[in-house]
Amino acid sequence: MEGMAGQKSSLTWVVNISAFLLVLLWTIPTLGLFVSSFRDRDQIASSGWWASFSASEQTGFVRTGTDDDATQVDGLYVIEGTVLEGDQELTAWGTRSREPGAFQPGETTEIEDGWQLTVNEDGSYRLTSEAPFEMRRGERIFTTTKAPANLTTANYQRVLTAEGLGRAFMNTLTVAIPATVIPILIAAFAAYALAWMQFPGRALLTAAVVGLLVVPLQVSLIPLLQMHNSIGIGKGYLGIWLAHTGFGLPLAVYLLRNYMVGLPREVIESARVDGATDFQIFRRIVLPLSFPALASFAIFQFLWVWNDLLVATVFLGNTREQLVMTGVLRELMGSKGGEWEILATSAFISIAVPLIVFFSMQRYLVRGLLAGSVKGG
Repeated sequence: MEGMAGQKSSLTWVVNISAFLLVLLWTIPTLGLFVSSFRDRDQIASSGWWASFSASEQTGFVRTGTDDDATQVDGLYVIEGTVLEGDQELTAWGTRSREPGAFQPGETTEIEDGWQLTVNEDGSYRLTSEAPFEMRRGERIFTTTKAPANLTTANYQRVLTAEGLGRAFMNTLTVAIPATVIPILIAAFAAYALAWMQFPGRALLTAAVVGLLVVPLQVSLIPLLQMHNSIGIGKGYLGIWLAHTGFGLPLAVYLLRNYMVGLPREVIESARVDGATDFQIFRRIVLPLSFPALASFAIFQFLWVWNDLLVATVFLGNTREQLVMTGVLRELMGSKGGEWEILATSAFISIAVPLIVFFSMQRYLVRGLLAGSVKGG
C-alpha cells in the first residue's frame, strides 16, 4: 500500500507539472502578442518580442551630402551631417555592405583619393577633401546602432481611430451581448420544462435537442438567410441575433437541463406542497441554483459569437458600418500584410474582452460543466 501511495503521489506531481507546462505554452503567445502590440514596425522587423525590454541592435546605412552641400573650411572642402536618428547609440560603422562594422566611432578612413571620412560617437560625420567633390549621390555610411527599449501606445491610437476598429468593436458588442442573453433566457425556460414538468413528448424533445448538437451550422446558413429575407428581416442585427440564438440553443438547453435535473428534488417538491407555481419555483429556486450552469454557457456563447466571422458575414453584411472585428481583421490581413504592429494591436484588442469575460467567470465554468456532465435523469 505504501508503494501504491507513493506512486500516486508521483503521478500527481507529473500531472501538475504537465498542466503547468500546457498553461505556459498557451500563455507565451498571448504575452508575445501583447508586447508586440506596443512595438513599432522597425522593432518588430529587427528582433523578437522578448527583446523589447532591452536595447536592440540594428544595422542600416545613410548617405552623405553631395558636392552641393560642401563648404570650404581652412582650405578643405567639408561635408558634415549625422548618421543617427532619435535615441540611437552608435557602436560601429563602415563604408562597405560586407563590413558594416569595420570601424569604431571616432576612427577615420580614406574612401577615395584624398577623401577622409570620420564618424564620431555622437553620430556626426565629417567628410573632407583637398579638391572639390564631384558626386551626384552621397557616399554610403553603414552603421551598427543600439536602440533603447521603446514601447508606445501609438499603435492603439491608430487602430482605434484611423483603422475603423473602434466602430467594429461596438458592432461586435452589439451582436455579442444580445446573442448571449437571448438564448440563455429561452434555454432556461425550456430546460426547466424538460427537467421538472410532465407533458407528452418530453423524451422526444430531449432526444431532438441532443440530435441538433451534431448538426453543422453551415448546412442551415443559406436556408435560414432565405427565410429571413422572405419574412422581411434581411441582413441586420435582428437577423444575426436570431441566427446565433438558434445555433446556440441546443447546447444551452442540453447543458441547463442536465444541471437542473440534478437539483435537490426535495426542495422543489416542498415548494409545490407550499402552493408555489412552476414559474415561482423556476424564478425563486431553480434559476438561482443554476447560476453556475448559466455562467458556463454564457462563457461559451459569448466567446463563440465574439470570434465569429462566418455567421456575421452571412447575416450582417460587409459594409464598413456593419463589419464586426473579425471582418476588419480579415481586411487588415489583406491590405496591411506588412504592418505587423497594426495586426498585433488589432488582434490583441479583439481578444481582450473575451479574456476578461473568461477570467472573471471561469470559476463557474468548471462547476457548471462537471455538474451537468455527471447528473442526469
